[in-house]
Amino acid sequence: MAKKVGTKIKQIREMKQISREDLAERSDLGVDQIENIEENNVVPSLGPLIKIARTLGVRLGTFLDDAENLGPVVSRAGEKKQSMSFSNRASEARAHLDFYALASDKSGRHMEPFIVDIEPSEDTDYKLSSHEGEEFIFVLDGNIEINYGKEVYKLGKGDSIYYDSIVSHNVHAGDDKPAKILALVYAPV
Repeated sequence: MAKKVGTKIKQIREMKQISREDLAERSDLGVDQIENIEENNVVPSLGPLIKIARTLGVRLGTFLDDAENLGPVVSRAGEKKQSMSFSNRASEARAHLDFYALASDKSGRHMEPFIVDIEPSEDTDYKLSSHEGEEFIFVLDGNIEINYGKEVYKLGKGDSIYYDSIVSHNVHAGDDKPAKILALVYAPV
């Protein structure tokens, strides 16, 4: 799935006859960063991915779509779903989140539902990110902490939070144990 993201970005950019330089300038990203993403050297974090989607005039989910199903899409318990990390584990973003898309077969969607496995991190100086849109998180298992602006929110199993993604934020394990969340991400085109 990681390779698919960069390949789709490149295909859409070329189809719209936009140069890498123009995409970088319009999305406020570096040309090297765009090249590394398109050549599948890195998987972008969610923030840059949303900027690229907006610049190209497509939904965030366009990079994850597998099919063109206009009807409902059902995800069954026990079915293996492909995971994707929105950051290179070697990057300074210290990725500790694995995303499992729940609606990649649904075309025309406006929100992205994910099951996210969160691994504990030894680092405590979390890198915050921001992007346009909104997020809803429901804790399925374990405890999480969300740095949101200057506040820290601690949530346990059964708790939820809904917030504007434009405010700098980071989601991470709230203790030294893994956690699992349901996350809905809305990013306007």
